[in-house]
Amino acid sequence: METDVLVVGGGLGGVAAALTAVRLGRRVVLTESTDWLGGQLTSQLVPPDEHPWIEQYAASGYAELRRRIRDYYRRNYPLTPEAAADPLLDPGLGVVSRFCHEPRVAAAVLAEMLAPWEASGRLVVYLEHEPIAAATTGDEIEAVTLRDLRTGAERTVSATYVVDATELGDLLELGGVEHVIGAEGRSETGELHAPDVANPLDQQAFSWCFALEHRPGEDHTIDRPASYEHWRDTVAPFWPGSQLSWTDVVPVTLEQREWRLLDANPAQRAPFSLWRYRQILASSNFVDKAIPDVTVVNWPQLDYWEQPLLPDPSDALAASRELSLSFLYWMQTEGGYPGLRLRPDVTGTADGLAKAPYIREARRIQAEFTVLEQHVGVEARPDGAGSEVFADSVGLGRYRIDLHPSTAGRSYVDIEAYPFQIPLGALIPVRVDNLLPANKNIGTTHITNGCYRLHPVEWSIGEAVGALVSFCLTEGLSPRKVRNDPTHLADYQRLLTDTLGTRIAWPEEIRTHRD
Repeated sequence: METDVLVVGGGLGGVAAALTAVRLGRRVVLTESTDWLGGQLTSQLVPPDEHPWIEQYAASGYAELRRRIRDYYRRNYPLTPEAAADPLLDPGLGVVSRFCHEPRVAAAVLAEMLAPWEASGRLVVYLEHEPIAAATTGDEIEAVTLRDLRTGAERTVSATYVVDATELGDLLELGGVEHVIGAEGRSETGELHAPDVANPLDQQAFSWCFALEHRPGEDHTIDRPASYEHWRDTVAPFWPGSQLSWTDVVPVTLEQREWRLLDANPAQRAPFSLWRYRQILASSNFVDKAIPDVTVVNWPQLDYWEQPLLPDPSDALAASRELSLSFLYWMQTEGGYPGLRLRPDVTGTADGLAKAPYIREARRIQAEFTVLEQHVGVEARPDGAGSEVFADSVGLGRYRIDLHPSTAGRSYVDIEAYPFQIPLGALIPVRVDNLLPANKNIGTTHITNGCYRLHPVEWSIGEAVGALVSFCLTEGLSPRKVRNDPTHLADYQRLLTDTLGTRIAWPEEIRTHRD
């Protein structure tokens, strides 16, 4: 098969890249390793982490996705009149975001957004396909071979442009694209919070999430996991005790805190219940009270840190699932809540765990420009200066620099960051001309990945990449030439702002905003 654009990876960045490119007239093939599009929002079971200005400053496609999800609930669910009339309907009323919802609804809406383009024949989507090889010639990726995970059949797709939107940056490895894994050293980057010495095996913990409802008076205790004793008796260097407990540390201060499952505990630095943290269905929103409260368990207790995911993820993935099941079993037994019931219908799986692990850190391209802590971190910037202003900005984002405990035994790095821009230079590899990243694999560091890895930023990256490849195909230019020529750069940025409605600069009062 031949196409203009091949997008490998159907997370938010991949969908955004494919949707933008096809809307701009390109032929696109989009692949995804699971049977749901949406990545961290759906198959990884993570409600969106969003900034306070998301309703006004979301990328155009991301704003459409949010609007369509709300409309889906209004059309199909028995909402109370108050919930149905709320323009900012929040189906789950979770704490982590102002907009928590079921992953299967997001997956259905993403499929709706792509459906007319599939019907036109300009977009082809291959679900449950993974990349297994990349053919290269000089500084270009000529084709990618994919394996159908259901049948084992292989197909090769050649494309003018290839987008790596995989969760771990798989094409960087397969295609021999220069990249980095793990943590850079302070002597290399000058970052305040980087470790002294670079360590490729120093990678953020990842989590295998699951969904629960609570049925008091019933017993839904799962079988005792094989590694339960290991996790009950192991004390990580960054934890105050067993990971199978209600006790952890405050990420910002590293003070000990004590959670409660169903109630707040403000005296112990837990201002809300664990249950409400990532609640995705709130019964109070519905007339039919048969719809229960449902929460996603993506809590600190699930952070898997014993082995890094890269370069070989197999052992770590299996062990992470055991940790998640061990914590569930602990909550049902020693934790005192046998009525906790897995919801495999919510996760779209047989066992109730998410289709895929929640991955916080991937391979990252060696880019023409690398975003450092000095560009976005409050402590690393001159007092009150706000984030760095990038002349080649292609989108916006905002999140704290949030690193979970690492496989090197380091604790949280959770520090304040200014609202920031996405520079085009961070999307362009130092050598390869026709491959672009569209997930957590852009030109950030181990530190700045901590604020560039969230849902709306990933979508913005994908939208910028989809527009870039379309612009390059129209003008006969390479991405590198677009960035390095002021006239071409300005024309491309006008495509983003005037045609797509993308915002690429924060108002000054937001760019300098502090928590």
